[in-house]
Amino acid sequence: MKKEEKEQIINGLVEQLKVTNHFYLTDISDLNVETSNQLRRLCFNKNVKLQVAKNTLIQKALERTEGDFTELFGVLKGSSAIMFCETANVPAKVIKEFRKTHSKPILKGAFVEYSLFIGDTQLDNLVKLKSKNELIGDIIAILQSPAKNVISALQSGGNTLAGVVKTLSERES
Repeated sequence: MKKEEKEQIINGLVEQLKVTNHFYLTDISDLNVETSNQLRRLCFNKNVKLQVAKNTLIQKALERTEGDFTELFGVLKGSSAIMFCETANVPAKVIKEFRKTHSKPILKGAFVEYSLFIGDTQLDNLVKLKSKNELIGDIIAILQSPAKNVISALQSGGNTLAGVVKTLSERES
């Protein structure tokens, strides 16, 4: 590979790292062409960009971006692919789903919202992460719950109160 080609790949990775807050480093070695294409198709359907690159090029791209990714340099061994996505837990879900029928990809490391996750043992934790929109939805539901309870109590109390008043007024007659 020529120096210009390497520079193009590094610059492409740097641009992608700048526009996404989440990326996963995976091992997809030993996947044949058919299986690799299945993984790429699944990634495409879930809006995950999968790119295979040499470890040295990935490391140089990480070094050129803002942030401290030195902990990830240790996992850049063997064959590596990098997964980019707008939603933090989607690549983890893709990996988990794909591994139901295949032995790979293996999670080497991930960067999610300023946090580093190292090793395949972190996959379950990453799957459980909620997206920003899911968290906002949870907060809205929590905030609406007390208001709904108050309204329900007032509505049911009003009916009960009206029934008590009606009963008392009918008794006096």
